[in-house]
Amino acid sequence: MWLGIDIGTSGVKSVILGEIGSVLAQSVEPLSVQRPHPLWSEQDPAVWWDATKASILALPADLRAGIRGLGLSGQMHGAVVLSASDEVLRPAILWNDGRSAAQGTRLDALARKQTGNLAMPGFTAPKLAWLRDNEPQVFASVRKVLLPKDYIRLILTGDKVSDMSDASGTLWLDIAHRRWSPEMLDAVGLDESHMPSLGEGSETSGMLRQSIADELGLPIVAVAGGGGDQAAGAIGAGVTEPGEAFLSLGTSGVVFAAGKQFEPDPARGVHAFCHALPGRWHTMSVMLSAAACLDWVSRLTGFEDVASALAAAESSEVARSDLPIFLPYLSGERTPHNDPTAKGTFFNLTHGTGPAELVRSVLEGVAFGLRDGLDTMTSRPAELSVIGGGARSEYWAQILADVLQIPLIYRDGSSVGPASGAARLARLAVDQEPVAEVCTQPDILAEVTPQSNDEQRLALFRSLYPTLKSSFGDI
Repeated sequence: MWLGIDIGTSGVKSVILGEIGSVLAQSVEPLSVQRPHPLWSEQDPAVWWDATKASILALPADLRAGIRGLGLSGQMHGAVVLSASDEVLRPAILWNDGRSAAQGTRLDALARKQTGNLAMPGFTAPKLAWLRDNEPQVFASVRKVLLPKDYIRLILTGDKVSDMSDASGTLWLDIAHRRWSPEMLDAVGLDESHMPSLGEGSETSGMLRQSIADELGLPIVAVAGGGGDQAAGAIGAGVTEPGEAFLSLGTSGVVFAAGKQFEPDPARGVHAFCHALPGRWHTMSVMLSAAACLDWVSRLTGFEDVASALAAAESSEVARSDLPIFLPYLSGERTPHNDPTAKGTFFNLTHGTGPAELVRSVLEGVAFGLRDGLDTMTSRPAELSVIGGGARSEYWAQILADVLQIPLIYRDGSSVGPASGAARLARLAVDQEPVAEVCTQPDILAEVTPQSNDEQRLALFRSLYPTLKSSFGDI
């Protein structure tokens, strides 16, 4: 049996997989995000560890005692800054934090040259540049910078290690050559001594410490390098070969395509990163708020929960043409706009617009944002596997298929994609089996194909951002 742990934004997920890849047990411990100032998004790393412990201990004790390896995945780009004694110096600045836009602009030309990616404010390097400019005492005390899952690895193993896929999102990695970039580090006032060591996601990064194993009811096992949440999700969904792709509907929304070569395209806002497997890369488009928009509108409209909001939306009889258009930029946006000041917007409200119609327009608006991302990809996949918490709604699935104009494949175990992928990476690290035998695609539960197409509403959606862009920063 294999244990996978995903340090997400809204929760820590733990899953135990059996030898044939079946999910034997899983648990989720929720997390919250702190937003002390506009554009800021932070979490206390100590809370991650508390949630990790709780999620593991919620798994059956007999299964925990039988695991043979452990893998980690996690939210990307978060900056955990440590002192010389490994003390956390401040709350972690998260992937959806937009405060470092000015620093990103200054780093952008070098980042395109050295990493093949835009210097978006959500990435890690601009965050450290912001610390240097705005919290110089903290910056002067920084001796190591870790990503969220790698901070948990430090607690588990005592080792400071990152994998290639997660490290790609720092803007400090020479992605083509899978090594730290001295030029990018120097641009922020750091060097390789501030970085963790690097390994592949399917390699062993350390061993579980005795004291932690005893506390969690686990044997002393190898901890795999793991991966950033999207790369680990790809491993869980069996998306490892060129032509294979998936759609992730979590807090953020991602279109991910696997490949065997580095194919940067910064001009279109596409991320080009290392995959969690040696000698493989991937491209992806990212929107910052996807299922997070559904959570938000459910609270805004007073529904008891997301399920109630979805049920009301499905029962709404208002014509689609009369629905508002929603811009899903509650945390700014990455692909294709790279604009941390972009704002969420409802357009075309009328007296006939009620709570259910607002939910419907949010579901459609997120789909439009994902279509923007899909259309930036160099090649269009034949189909998309769907993973993430937002993947559980059949009603939303049809909206997505209609807007994306692509078949969507829903697979068994899709709700634990990154954690499942982390468990598979643990299996690869320990048993060193062929990738094709471990990273199989889960069984298909459903296929949703496009039933309609409304390019006119898509065109209206796309016209709103450039019209409103100049006003976003002033709101």
